[in-house]
Amino acid sequence: MKLNINKSALVDAVSQVSKAVSSKTTIPILTGIKVQADEEGLILTGSNSDITISVRVPKKVDDKEQVIVEKTGDIVLPGRIFGDIVRKLPGDKVEWTVNDRLQTIIRSEQAEFQLNGLDPEEYPRLPKLPREQVFTMPADLLKSVIRQTVFAVATNEARGVLTGVQWQLESGILTCVATDSHRLSRRQVKVEGSEDLVLKNVVIPGKSMNELAKTLADSSGYVDMIVADNQILIKNNHLEFYSRLLEGVYPDTNRVIPKSGETVLITSTKELLQSVERASLITREGRDNVIKWTINDGKVQVTSTAQDIGSVTEEVIAKVTGPDLSISFNARYMMEALRSIDSDSIRIQFTGVMTPFIIQPADREDSLHLIVPIRTR
Repeated sequence: MKLNINKSALVDAVSQVSKAVSSKTTIPILTGIKVQADEEGLILTGSNSDITISVRVPKKVDDKEQVIVEKTGDIVLPGRIFGDIVRKLPGDKVEWTVNDRLQTIIRSEQAEFQLNGLDPEEYPRLPKLPREQVFTMPADLLKSVIRQTVFAVATNEARGVLTGVQWQLESGILTCVATDSHRLSRRQVKVEGSEDLVLKNVVIPGKSMNELAKTLADSSGYVDMIVADNQILIKNNHLEFYSRLLEGVYPDTNRVIPKSGETVLITSTKELLQSVERASLITREGRDNVIKWTINDGKVQVTSTAQDIGSVTEEVIAKVTGPDLSISFNARYMMEALRSIDSDSIRIQFTGVMTPFIIQPADREDSLHLIVPIRTR
């Protein structure tokens, strides 16, 4: 294998695939990055058996030469040290040669590194997923969906399927749901694909969703999603992101979402969020970080008290319909829900002091958050 490559393109590709490389694994070869040079350019792959990221560096981008492949081939290089070397190379161009004994020479200006590679035949092959179950959406929309749901997954691995985000697809509408049984977040979006395509109980690990959001951070355009029995692939022109799916049946969350509310308030998202943030300053050291709302006469009174610290009270103007209400809840759950809502005003509907309440943008219904209240003395 022999090639020349633009350093910045190599750095970008290595930093992308490094997100999937594990430093601790029972499969030693997965601590490495697989590099393949072919007629189309260079492909780098990192995997930790939960997620796999594969990035192609094409020969040209916008008529600028990125890779010149003189001899095709492949190699697996130790991931951490290879990443460190690439970032610290002095020049703009990198020469790269691999001999028959898997010894790799990387040169840039006055620097020359020799690395002992690993046999690429031992590296796990990428799964071949059937292309029938494919749908498409803008990368920016996918990032928004992840941001508005993934924070609500359970963080305790013992909770099994609740550590993931459930995707369901029907009639071209993708519904994404996350819950840890104390709160729930749901987002619905229209996607492009066959109207006949139906997906049930596709559960993607929350950790994979977070890594996908980071991987897509600079991406625009559209991404394709392909679902198989135990894998999902998200891909665009130069990137492929594979994740395993979680086993188990996700609970039917529709049962816990109230259909209507007795008390409804509409107010400024920003003002309500800032009041909750201030109230949580008093109680955030506590076990439950509980704050209380008293809703009446066109306002929300926000209070929190901590025995050793003190208390805070403030009012937020709101449009209120229905009976007066006092309700307590976890401040962090509320802050995370409000931060994820990209609308200036919100609608919150309550059915009682101990039943879950719903938070939505005031102007649409494609996004929904639910929080279970806390019983206080």
